[in-house]
Amino acid sequence: MANNPIGPLGIADEGFNHQIADTFAVVGTSDPAWTEKVCAMAMARDGSLQIGFGLGRYPNRNVLDAYAAVSRGAEQTTVRGSRNLSSDAETTAVGPISYEVIEPLQQVRFSLQANEIQPISFEILFDGVVPPQLEERTHMRDQFRVSADLVRYHQTGVASGWIERDGERTEVTPESWVCTRDHSWGVRYDVGPPAVDRGDSNAFPAGVGFMMIWCPALMERPDGSRYALHLHFTLVQMPGFVQKTVTAGVEHIDGSVEPILDLHPELRFDPENRRLLGGRVTGTMQDGSQRPIQIEVLGDTGIQLGAGLYFGLDGHHHGEWRGDFHLDGERIEDCRSPETARRLHQIRDTAVRVTDPVGDGVGWGNCQPIAAGPWPELGLADDPWM
Repeated sequence: MANNPIGPLGIADEGFNHQIADTFAVVGTSDPAWTEKVCAMAMARDGSLQIGFGLGRYPNRNVLDAYAAVSRGAEQTTVRGSRNLSSDAETTAVGPISYEVIEPLQQVRFSLQANEIQPISFEILFDGVVPPQLEERTHMRDQFRVSADLVRYHQTGVASGWIERDGERTEVTPESWVCTRDHSWGVRYDVGPPAVDRGDSNAFPAGVGFMMIWCPALMERPDGSRYALHLHFTLVQMPGFVQKTVTAGVEHIDGSVEPILDLHPELRFDPENRRLLGGRVTGTMQDGSQRPIQIEVLGDTGIQLGAGLYFGLDGHHHGEWRGDFHLDGERIEDCRSPETARRLHQIRDTAVRVTDPVGDGVGWGNCQPIAAGPWPELGLADDPWM
């Protein structure tokens, strides 16, 4: 063995894009939580059907994993895969689940082939309507440890392709489907099983309320012109303390962005399962003007990301070593019950219709909400589950 080993060569090493003194197979930290991840959602504009997709690469854990899911109403069917990354470091695929870049920063394809786990499959081509936009860097600490230090960009567009569910094929067209995606990389929270060699920590102890939404939406005006909204805030409150962060904007097809400096939420949640019921967020623009934005939930359709191992599922977590190859999944007929909601966690790709009177636009998109802890003004008890 060499005294100073170098990572294996790959196709990317032909380019002039290196950032560290190693090959692209290696990242610049040994932290096992280093993750590069893509996540996508495609939805029918009427909210009748939705797909979810995610793929993560964890070089310091030698894992590549992915999920693919279909939601119709309250029912969700999910296929998950995990494999040994070093067996094929170049291919972004796990068994029947695959991701492919067609045109950088414009078109990507995510697919689920017919499989023995669940009777679902799809092939979706994402085509960006607005250019991708970077978000603020995520930097978080859990006690003394940096638990997250990552960057992300998101993009809003349309979808084409097909979905099969129980032998029934649905055609996906750009005229009737909206698609959103994001791509992130860096040290990420909740990767692998919880550490057992450190003291317990509780990010949201009793008495602390945490709320957030992350919502990209494709907007259309009566004249057919398009733009996008990105609405993202996190809010922590407890007696005598309030902390809010906002990353939001009006995104135009020429790549320009009108920043939204603040978002004031007036949202409703089901007290039994904490599902978003709708409401309004009011944005404050750079000139101080107010921009009320209505969010309408299009029924029960929405991919529960817990089934994709966000915050874990039945003791398993994304990035976890499951062996050289592992494939599983399930169909959950009704994700709404309080017990099932807690198993799958709050965060989900909620299919929403968004109305923006100031921009003269109506649109459709993906709203990921959380309302943990006490929110007495919303009728939510002190329950810290995420």
